[in-house]
Amino acid sequence: MRKRAAVLCSAAAVMAGSLTALPAEAAAPSGADTFRAAKPVWKECGTKDHPTLQCASVEVPLDHARPEGRKITLALSRVPHTAKKYQGPLLVNPGGPGGSGLALAGFVAASLPKKVAAQYDVIGFDPRGVGESRPALNCEPDFFDPVRPNTVPSTRAVEQANLARVKSFADACGKKHADLLPHVNTTSAVRDMDVIRQALGAERINYFGYSYGTYLGAVYAKLFPERVRRLVLDSIVDPTGVWYETNLNQDRAFNDRHRALMAWIAEHDGTYRLGTDPEKIEAEWYAMRAALAKKPAGDKVGAAELEDTFLPGGYYNGYWPYLAEAFAAYVNKGDSGPLVRTYENFGAIDAAGANGYSVYTAVECRDASWPRDWRQWRKDNWEVYEQAPFMTWNNAWYNAACAFWPTESLRPVNIVNGKLPPALLFQATDDAATPYQGGAAVHQLLAGSSLVVEQDGGNHGITLSGNACLDEHLTAYLTDGTVPRGRGGADAVCEALPDPSPRTSKAASPMSRGSTLHGLLGFRG
Repeated sequence: MRKRAAVLCSAAAVMAGSLTALPAEAAAPSGADTFRAAKPVWKECGTKDHPTLQCASVEVPLDHARPEGRKITLALSRVPHTAKKYQGPLLVNPGGPGGSGLALAGFVAASLPKKVAAQYDVIGFDPRGVGESRPALNCEPDFFDPVRPNTVPSTRAVEQANLARVKSFADACGKKHADLLPHVNTTSAVRDMDVIRQALGAERINYFGYSYGTYLGAVYAKLFPERVRRLVLDSIVDPTGVWYETNLNQDRAFNDRHRALMAWIAEHDGTYRLGTDPEKIEAEWYAMRAALAKKPAGDKVGAAELEDTFLPGGYYNGYWPYLAEAFAAYVNKGDSGPLVRTYENFGAIDAAGANGYSVYTAVECRDASWPRDWRQWRKDNWEVYEQAPFMTWNNAWYNAACAFWPTESLRPVNIVNGKLPPALLFQATDDAATPYQGGAAVHQLLAGSSLVVEQDGGNHGITLSGNACLDEHLTAYLTDGTVPRGRGGADAVCEALPDPSPRTSKAASPMSRGSTLHGLLGFRG
């Protein structure tokens, strides 16, 4: 079904009224106003793909309300400007929360037109607790080791097994990182960004964020509007539902994207031999899930791991051919080998993923209130599951540690803002991770912003991913601040790129720009 780009914008103004005021921590004096960070010492750390990349670090206060107290370290990366015309630092963030931004700087600098990239210092950073920043969070490294309990709590025993897991994770975080958890949240990360700005010697920053990075950027703009020069937000978090409602809305959208994958497989029956009826193919998928719940493939892929494997297909349709091949091999040949390999490539959590999940949970559980009564979770998720079974319970358990989190919650930041220069927003109509209403809401909340919509697009993270129409708007904005101006909900509309074709060879395909980007953005954020 086609979505009209303007449909949800009229509702956004109503939703904006439900936002609360700034949390007390956000309203406190900024550590950047009293704390003076040392200028970063840049060292060469180039790679084959990004030979001019440089690395450094900067110290920031653990508690920005006490800038004289304990310090922590943030890892930075940079591709320095080379043009005479210099437009300042461009901070980039891949989302999460918990995503590392160090490699994203090289990608963004290489993907923008050379003339444009040369005018900026493209700055990547690992937010507090992430990756190369120190200390790094790692609550329970083996939390996602296979095989996990079935995510759907169809029996009391299955529900209790999952509850025991998430309670154990919350307890482990509280014991291991008790000193850090109160200070791992969006507003603290935003204040870190302002310390980075100050350390770079810039009066204002340019910012480019994907996914959760859009919320990070919007909160920075709320706290420091006078320090924002240009603001690009791609695949936009709905700030009116942070974070419990946002995750429930994701469940419905991911179910739609999973069905889109089933329809795509039906269109390519000549390749996959799974039939031409999407509903029957979907039934085969759930039959595969039921079989794996009883007998995991390779002692690695049970029902939960199967969901983890197919989740990336909801973020990026470039993965669809790989998922379809593994699905077809299991159903048509009884061969689980491709499924295990696909899980290892797309679904398995490595050490970086364990760190990212620890930060993800710490930020989301601290940022906003979550139901502390498990009966509320049970009621809400069963109701959503009835219409959207694909990822509802998997997503519920991914976030359920917040029901038992050892820190108190802050209040979400009201990002409404009339003090900014024009911001440029990008949103796909069928994005599952950040559904369309998020882009529509933020367009209303940021006065003077422009919204570019990818019509019928379902990918998450859409600029610098091969769509020339979108990238033309991005390039114009970063060149001289030009934004499109239209009437109604969207200021400009670009058609989505076609869905991929089945692979013609089982040999490794060359990495497209979209595949590279989505590898950097990761999942869940």
